[in-house]
Amino acid sequence: MWSRRDFLVTSGASLGLAACARTNPTQPAAVEILDPAAETLIGQGAQLETLAEGFTWAEGPTWDRTRDCLYFTDVPENQAFRWSPEAGLEVFLDPSGAAPENIAGLREPGANGLWYGADDQLYVCNHGTRSIERLNLDDLSRVTLIDRFEAQRFNSPNDLVVARDGRIYFTDPPYGLEGLDASPLKELAWNGVYCLEPDGQCYRLTDAMSFPNGVALSPDETWLYVAQSDPDAPILRRFALQDGRVSGSGDVIFDGTAYLAAGDPGLPDGMAVTLSGHVLMTGPGGVFLLAPDGRALARIRTGSATANCAFGGDGHDLYITAQDRLLRIRLAVRGLQWS
Repeated sequence: MWSRRDFLVTSGASLGLAACARTNPTQPAAVEILDPAAETLIGQGAQLETLAEGFTWAEGPTWDRTRDCLYFTDVPENQAFRWSPEAGLEVFLDPSGAAPENIAGLREPGANGLWYGADDQLYVCNHGTRSIERLNLDDLSRVTLIDRFEAQRFNSPNDLVVARDGRIYFTDPPYGLEGLDASPLKELAWNGVYCLEPDGQCYRLTDAMSFPNGVALSPDETWLYVAQSDPDAPILRRFALQDGRVSGSGDVIFDGTAYLAAGDPGLPDGMAVTLSGHVLMTGPGGVFLLAPDGRALARIRTGSATANCAFGGDGHDLYITAQDRLLRIRLAVRGLQWS
């Protein structure tokens, strides 16, 4: 049975964490312009930097604007890391997800998606505990916000975004479970997208996506973007939002089938949104720069399967988790959180 990581990864296992201590080489960015409109958004002379490497499957980047650092995860290795320009790479959480004695039946026991909140808390999709957590960055204590829907345990919450009103939108595919949909631990009959209200109520927004993965909001929070990491339907859907609910099944605004057929590794996965409403979405071959309506404007080629991305620094630096590496590229556009 295929899995997201098995399908995405096209070369070698982990290089070993010691490799992360290497100096940061700079390499030319393979920026593929698909539409002339992208040139002013990407900017001149953009280059990819390798900041760290040696991970098994790097994921979930988010920038802490108070402490000027990036958090990200290595889901299979059950670790989370912190990277800053001053200190470089440091282990942040070990374990990041399930305790070692509680990993039976799990294929990815660590934390996955992260979100640095406006309340100076870190919100965590924990594959290992199959929950959404809030982590206090001062003492690293955690609070479980939700781990069940209608009394049944979630599969393995994967990615999340926190709206300005405190609503948490998150996806719940089965990637954390051995056997995925066939896992005996799977209690829900679907793979869903959910909204967790500030008062603790949780609503299922859709169960019609086979493998919902990355999730993002438009700047005005009237649109919810959800990527689907299914090789048979590698798409991005856009749902109209009103009061935390969606109407209909959403529109497919991007289809990566042709890129996948060309042999480019990767599937639609994590996303970051710009102030202008453009979407940076990982997918076949790297990171796509999409217009708000899903039109592909450019692709940042990373040379490997790519899981996620997030803006950091002054809002122009895009941090990318690409299989075994943490990358950075400086763009002309600016991330949404820097409004």
